[in-house]
Amino acid sequence: MSTILNDIKKRILVLDGAMGTMIQRYNFSEEDYRGERFADFSHDLKGNNDLLSLTQPEAIQEIHEKYLESGADIIETNTFSSTSIAMEDYHMEDLVYELNFESVRIAKAATKKYSTKEKPRYVAGSIGPTNRTASLSPDVSRPAFRAIDFETLRKSYKEQINAMVDAEVDILLVETIFDTLNAKAALFAIEEVKEERSLNIPIMVSGTITDNSGRTLSGQTVEAFLNSISHIPLLSVGFNCALGAKQLLPFLERLSVESKFHTSAHPNAGLPNAFGEYDETAAEMQAIIEQYLQENLINIIGGCCGTTPEHIRAIADIAAKYEPRKIQKDYEYANK
Repeated sequence: MSTILNDIKKRILVLDGAMGTMIQRYNFSEEDYRGERFADFSHDLKGNNDLLSLTQPEAIQEIHEKYLESGADIIETNTFSSTSIAMEDYHMEDLVYELNFESVRIAKAATKKYSTKEKPRYVAGSIGPTNRTASLSPDVSRPAFRAIDFETLRKSYKEQINAMVDAEVDILLVETIFDTLNAKAALFAIEEVKEERSLNIPIMVSGTITDNSGRTLSGQTVEAFLNSISHIPLLSVGFNCALGAKQLLPFLERLSVESKFHTSAHPNAGLPNAFGEYDETAAEMQAIIEQYLQENLINIIGGCCGTTPEHIRAIADIAAKYEPRKIQKDYEYANK
């Protein structure tokens, strides 16, 4: 941990780009998702991208390596949906430990190939929001109904986190947060694991501003979101997904002013077109990201939906020319 704490003071760290976008390039079939191991599985598996860590591990490692070649300092594991809650959709809840452990192992193998003494690379365990919300009802006719509760989320996240820690993940990244109560369950689980294992591991938190209203899906403003998760020591707080770099800028400006932590951003490659595709080029995204850097808003920068190694290379090239945002000494990560 001390290494990344030193590195984040010296330079802007570059996060990788989209995993799903890269997986789409392989055009995997149902049979590819199944592999030999799940050839006779009784339910459809195409679309379960996290499963590819077990059935197509070479492809997942290749994606990681492409991002590392492009200049990423931090790569995210292929575990965005690797909780028992999300895996219920595929009837694969019993694979949660293996999915997380193997995904970290694959990513660690990639970083080992590219790390140097001068530029170590890091693996961030991707902890997604699940496909349920603890704060909102999915049934408009029953506003008091909840599809999930805090305790169920906590247990599910803890299972995921323990597997990641067993595989020696470097960072835990709670990301794409649309409901802060879900995120607080993940953070609670992380704190439990840290205490039980006498462990200190960097934690990144990244919320999602859903539109130009500047609020998360559960209704929190930038400042409210930050206040909700500032009770524990964090490596960084930032935003990702839903918006492109241009649309995210005003919210990062507000976050940078208020946050006592390092700041991060991994926006989409613009907004989706009528076909749900992302058209913003690497050069276009680089130009917008440079405004972040000119305003000294950022410590960690990468990409989300629609971004590729080409985008990350462009971002890394421009980030190398700027100094990272400074945080007050009193607020540096605790227990280093």
